[in-house]
Amino acid sequence: MTHVIITGASSGIGLAVASAYASRGAKLSLVARSRDVLEQAAQKLMAEHGVAAGAIRTEAADVSREEEIKAAIFRCVDAFGPCDILVTSAGIVEPGPFEALQGAAFHRQIDTNFSGTVHAVRAVYPDMKRRRSGHILMVSSGAGLIGIYGYTAYCASKFALNGFAQALRSEARANNVGISICFPPDTETPQFKRELAARPKEARVVMGTVRPWTAEAVARKIVKGIDRRRFEIYFGATLYLLGRFGPAVRPLIDWWFDRAIARNRAG
Repeated sequence: MTHVIITGASSGIGLAVASAYASRGAKLSLVARSRDVLEQAAQKLMAEHGVAAGAIRTEAADVSREEEIKAAIFRCVDAFGPCDILVTSAGIVEPGPFEALQGAAFHRQIDTNFSGTVHAVRAVYPDMKRRRSGHILMVSSGAGLIGIYGYTAYCASKFALNGFAQALRSEARANNVGISICFPPDTETPQFKRELAARPKEARVVMGTVRPWTAEAVARKIVKGIDRRRFEIYFGATLYLLGRFGPAVRPLIDWWFDRAIARNRAG
Protein backbone atom coordinates (compact mmCIF):
# COMPACT_ATOMS: atom_id res chain seq x y z
CA MET A 1 0.00 0.00 0.00
CA THR A 2 1.38 3.40 -1.01
CA HIS A 3 2.52 5.60 1.87
CA VAL A 4 1.95 9.30 1.15
CA ILE A 5 3.32 11.98 3.46
CA ILE A 6 1.87 15.48 3.02
CA THR A 7 2.98 18.65 4.78
CA GLY A 8 0.46 21.43 5.09
CA ALA A 9 -2.18 18.70 5.02
CA SER A 10 -4.75 20.20 7.37
CA SER A 11 -6.46 22.36 4.73
CA GLY A 12 -6.32 23.72 1.19
CA ILE A 13 -4.24 22.02 -1.47
CA GLY A 14 -2.58 19.64 1.01
CA LEU A 15 -5.91 18.32 2.28
CA ALA A 16 -7.27 18.04 -1.27
CA VAL A 17 -4.23 15.97 -2.28
CA ALA A 18 -4.76 13.79 0.78
CA SER A 19 -8.38 13.30 -0.27
CA ALA A 20 -7.29 12.23 -3.75
CA TYR A 21 -4.93 9.60 -2.37
CA ALA A 22 -7.45 8.51 0.26
CA SER A 23 -9.79 7.58 -2.58
CA ARG A 24 -7.03 5.26 -3.86
CA GLY A 25 -6.63 3.50 -0.53
CA ALA A 26 -3.21 4.92 0.31
CA LYS A 27 -1.77 5.11 3.81
CA LEU A 28 -1.72 8.79 4.72
CA SER A 29 0.59 10.73 7.01
CA LEU A 30 -0.71 14.27 7.50
CA VAL A 31 1.62 16.92 8.88
CA ALA A 32 0.76 20.51 9.85
CA ARG A 33 1.24 22.91 12.75
CA SER A 34 -2.20 22.66 14.36
CA ARG A 35 -3.03 19.30 15.92
CA ASP A 36 -6.71 20.19 16.33
CA VAL A 37 -7.15 21.14 12.67
CA LEU A 38 -5.22 18.03 11.61
CA GLU A 39 -7.57 15.82 13.61
CA GLN A 40 -10.55 17.50 11.94
CA ALA A 41 -8.97 16.84 8.54
CA ALA A 42 -8.41 13.18 9.41
CA GLN A 43 -12.02 12.79 10.54
CA LYS A 44 -13.18 14.37 7.27
CA LEU A 45 -11.13 11.90 5.22
CA MET A 46 -12.39 8.94 7.21
CA ALA A 47 -16.00 10.06 6.82
CA GLU A 48 -15.79 10.85 3.10
CA HIS A 49 -13.58 8.00 1.92
CA GLY A 50 -14.01 5.32 4.54
CA VAL A 51 -10.36 5.52 5.51
CA ALA A 52 -9.64 3.22 8.43
CA ALA A 53 -8.23 4.88 11.53
CA GLY A 54 -5.18 2.63 11.22
CA ALA A 55 -4.42 3.93 7.73
CA ILE A 56 -4.15 7.61 8.61
CA ARG A 57 -1.69 9.34 10.92
CA THR A 58 -1.38 12.96 12.02
CA GLU A 59 1.73 14.72 13.24
CA ALA A 60 1.82 18.31 14.50
CA ALA A 61 5.08 19.93 13.44
CA ASP A 62 6.43 23.22 12.13
CA VAL A 63 8.27 22.62 8.84
CA SER A 64 10.50 25.64 9.46
CA ARG A 65 12.08 23.77 12.40
CA GLU A 66 14.31 21.13 10.83
CA GLU A 67 14.65 18.73 13.74
CA GLU A 68 10.94 18.98 14.53
CA ILE A 69 9.73 18.15 11.03
CA LYS A 70 12.33 15.41 10.54
CA ALA A 71 11.33 13.75 13.81
CA ALA A 72 7.65 13.91 12.82
CA ILE A 73 8.33 12.35 9.42
CA PHE A 74 10.52 9.63 10.96
CA ARG A 75 7.64 8.72 13.28
CA CYS A 76 5.37 8.42 10.24
CA VAL A 77 7.88 6.13 8.55
CA ASP A 78 8.19 4.01 11.69
CA ALA A 79 4.40 3.60 11.73
CA PHE A 80 3.63 3.08 8.03
CA GLY A 81 6.91 2.12 6.41
CA PRO A 82 9.04 4.00 3.87
CA CYS A 83 7.66 7.12 2.23
CA ASP A 84 6.59 6.44 -1.35
CA ILE A 85 5.34 9.95 -2.12
CA LEU A 86 6.14 13.21 -0.35
CA VAL A 87 4.04 16.28 -1.11
CA THR A 88 5.36 19.51 0.41
CA SER A 89 2.33 21.78 0.54
CA ALA A 90 3.07 23.68 3.75
CA GLY A 91 3.38 27.38 3.04
CA ILE A 92 2.45 30.87 4.15
CA VAL A 93 2.02 34.20 2.41
CA GLU A 94 2.14 37.63 4.03
CA PRO A 95 1.90 40.27 1.30
CA GLY A 96 3.00 43.86 1.67
CA PRO A 97 5.40 46.35 0.06
CA PHE A 98 9.00 45.45 0.82
CA GLU A 99 9.76 48.52 2.91
CA ALA A 100 6.62 47.98 4.99
CA LEU A 101 7.19 44.25 5.51
CA GLN A 102 8.79 43.51 8.86
CA GLY A 103 11.94 41.41 8.76
CA ALA A 104 10.30 38.69 10.81
CA ALA A 105 7.45 38.37 8.30
CA PHE A 106 9.92 38.23 5.41
CA HIS A 107 11.97 35.49 7.04
CA ARG A 108 8.89 33.50 8.08
CA GLN A 109 7.97 33.08 4.43
CA ILE A 110 11.48 32.05 3.41
CA ASP A 111 11.80 29.69 6.39
CA THR A 112 8.44 28.02 5.80
CA ASN A 113 8.05 27.99 2.02
CA PHE A 114 11.63 27.26 1.03
CA SER A 115 13.58 25.95 4.01
CA GLY A 116 10.53 24.02 5.25
CA THR A 117 10.38 22.15 1.97
CA VAL A 118 14.11 21.42 2.09
CA HIS A 119 13.77 20.06 5.63
CA ALA A 120 10.95 17.69 4.66
CA VAL A 121 12.79 16.50 1.56
CA ARG A 122 15.95 15.87 3.58
CA ALA A 123 13.95 13.57 5.87
CA VAL A 124 12.89 11.19 3.07
CA TYR A 125 15.34 11.59 0.20
CA PRO A 126 18.26 9.47 1.52
CA ASP A 127 16.00 6.45 2.01
CA MET A 128 14.33 6.96 -1.39
CA LYS A 129 17.76 7.10 -2.95
CA ARG A 130 18.85 3.94 -1.16
CA ARG A 131 15.69 2.09 -2.22
CA ARG A 132 15.84 3.60 -5.72
CA SER A 133 12.16 4.34 -5.40
CA GLY A 134 9.92 7.25 -4.46
CA HIS A 135 8.58 10.58 -5.65
CA ILE A 136 8.76 14.12 -4.22
CA LEU A 137 6.33 16.87 -5.26
CA MET A 138 7.06 20.45 -4.21
CA VAL A 139 4.30 23.04 -4.30
CA SER A 140 5.62 26.34 -5.65
CA SER A 141 3.27 28.98 -7.09
CA GLY A 142 2.52 31.07 -10.13
CA ALA A 143 4.37 33.68 -8.07
CA GLY A 144 7.44 31.48 -8.49
CA LEU A 145 7.43 32.33 -12.20
CA ILE A 146 7.11 36.13 -12.17
CA GLY A 147 7.64 38.89 -9.63
CA ILE A 148 4.47 40.48 -8.25
CA TYR A 149 4.11 43.84 -6.50
CA GLY A 150 3.88 43.36 -2.74
CA TYR A 151 5.13 39.77 -2.77
CA THR A 152 8.90 40.14 -2.49
CA ALA A 153 9.31 37.49 0.21
CA TYR A 154 6.75 35.09 -1.18
CA CYS A 155 8.11 35.30 -4.72
CA ALA A 156 11.67 34.86 -3.48
CA SER A 157 10.72 31.72 -1.55
CA LYS A 158 8.82 30.20 -4.47
CA PHE A 159 11.48 31.10 -7.07
CA ALA A 160 14.06 29.43 -4.82
CA LEU A 161 12.03 26.22 -4.81
CA ASN A 162 12.27 26.08 -8.59
CA GLY A 163 16.06 26.20 -8.52
CA PHE A 164 16.21 23.62 -5.74
CA ALA A 165 13.86 21.27 -7.61
CA GLN A 166 15.81 21.60 -10.86
CA ALA A 167 19.13 20.78 -9.19
CA LEU A 168 17.68 17.92 -7.13
CA ARG A 169 15.98 16.44 -10.20
CA SER A 170 19.38 16.20 -11.85
CA GLU A 171 20.84 14.38 -8.83
CA ALA A 172 17.82 12.15 -8.16
CA ARG A 173 17.33 10.95 -11.71
CA ALA A 174 20.24 8.51 -11.57
CA ASN A 175 18.70 6.92 -8.47
CA ASN A 176 15.19 6.54 -9.93
CA VAL A 177 13.70 9.07 -7.50
CA GLY A 178 11.10 11.27 -9.15
CA ILE A 179 11.05 15.03 -8.53
CA SER A 180 8.15 17.29 -9.45
CA ILE A 181 7.36 20.95 -8.89
CA CYS A 182 4.00 22.58 -9.50
CA PHE A 183 3.00 26.21 -9.96
CA PRO A 184 -0.61 26.69 -8.83
CA PRO A 185 -2.51 29.91 -9.50
CA ASP A 186 -4.65 31.61 -6.85
CA THR A 187 -6.52 28.75 -5.19
CA GLU A 188 -9.63 28.79 -3.02
CA THR A 189 -8.19 27.93 0.39
CA PRO A 190 -8.52 29.36 3.92
CA GLN A 191 -5.10 30.97 3.49
CA PHE A 192 -6.17 32.63 0.24
CA LYS A 193 -9.04 34.36 2.05
CA ARG A 194 -6.62 35.73 4.64
CA GLU A 195 -4.19 36.80 1.93
CA LEU A 196 -6.82 38.77 0.03
CA ALA A 197 -7.47 40.92 3.08
CA ALA A 198 -3.82 42.05 3.08
CA ARG A 199 -3.19 42.10 -0.69
CA PRO A 200 -1.95 45.55 -1.82
CA LYS A 201 -4.22 47.35 -4.25
CA GLU A 202 -1.42 47.37 -6.83
CA ALA A 203 -1.32 43.59 -6.73
CA ARG A 204 -5.09 43.38 -7.03
CA VAL A 205 -4.91 45.33 -10.28
CA VAL A 206 -2.79 42.65 -11.94
CA MET A 207 -4.09 39.57 -10.08
CA GLY A 208 -7.73 40.28 -9.40
CA THR A 209 -8.97 39.45 -12.87
CA VAL A 210 -7.86 35.80 -12.66
CA ARG A 211 -10.50 33.44 -11.32
CA PRO A 212 -9.12 31.23 -8.52
CA TRP A 213 -8.97 27.47 -8.99
CA THR A 214 -10.53 25.10 -6.49
CA ALA A 215 -8.16 23.14 -4.28
CA GLU A 216 -9.68 19.93 -5.64
CA ALA A 217 -8.91 20.89 -9.25
CA VAL A 218 -5.33 21.73 -8.32
CA ALA A 219 -4.98 18.42 -6.45
CA ARG A 220 -6.23 16.43 -9.44
CA LYS A 221 -3.52 17.92 -11.66
CA ILE A 222 -0.88 17.32 -9.01
CA VAL A 223 -1.76 13.65 -8.62
CA LYS A 224 -1.94 13.20 -12.39
CA GLY A 225 1.48 14.82 -12.75
CA ILE A 226 2.97 12.52 -10.12
CA ASP A 227 1.43 9.50 -11.84
CA ARG A 228 3.12 10.54 -15.08
CA ARG A 229 6.37 11.51 -13.33
CA ARG A 230 6.28 14.97 -14.83
CA PHE A 231 8.89 17.37 -13.54
CA GLU A 232 6.92 20.60 -14.05
CA ILE A 233 3.17 20.84 -13.51
CA TYR A 234 1.35 23.95 -14.73
CA PHE A 235 -2.23 25.12 -14.35
CA GLY A 236 -3.75 26.75 -17.41
CA ALA A 237 -2.26 28.12 -20.60
CA THR A 238 -1.00 31.39 -19.10
CA LEU A 239 1.18 29.76 -16.44
CA TYR A 240 2.35 27.10 -18.91
CA LEU A 241 3.52 29.77 -21.35
CA LEU A 242 5.08 31.79 -18.56
CA GLY A 243 6.94 28.72 -17.34
CA ARG A 244 8.13 27.71 -20.78
CA PHE A 245 8.82 31.13 -22.31
CA GLY A 246 9.14 33.39 -19.26
CA PRO A 247 12.40 35.17 -20.19
CA ALA A 248 11.01 36.06 -23.61
CA VAL A 249 7.57 37.31 -22.51
CA ARG A 250 8.37 38.73 -19.07
CA PRO A 251 9.37 42.21 -20.35
CA LEU A 252 5.96 42.51 -22.04
CA ILE A 253 4.14 41.30 -18.92
CA ASP A 254 6.12 43.69 -16.71
CA TRP A 255 5.27 46.54 -19.07
CA TRP A 256 1.57 45.67 -18.84
CA PHE A 257 1.73 45.35 -15.04
CA ASP A 258 3.53 48.70 -14.71
CA ARG A 259 0.96 50.49 -16.87
CA ALA A 260 -1.96 48.93 -15.00
CA ILE A 261 -0.52 49.97 -11.64
CA ALA A 262 0.23 53.50 -12.86
CA ARG A 263 -3.32 53.91 -14.23
CA ASN A 264 -4.78 52.70 -10.95
CA ARG A 265 -2.74 55.17 -8.93
CA ALA A 266 -3.62 58.03 -11.26
CA GLY A 267 -7.32 57.18 -10.99
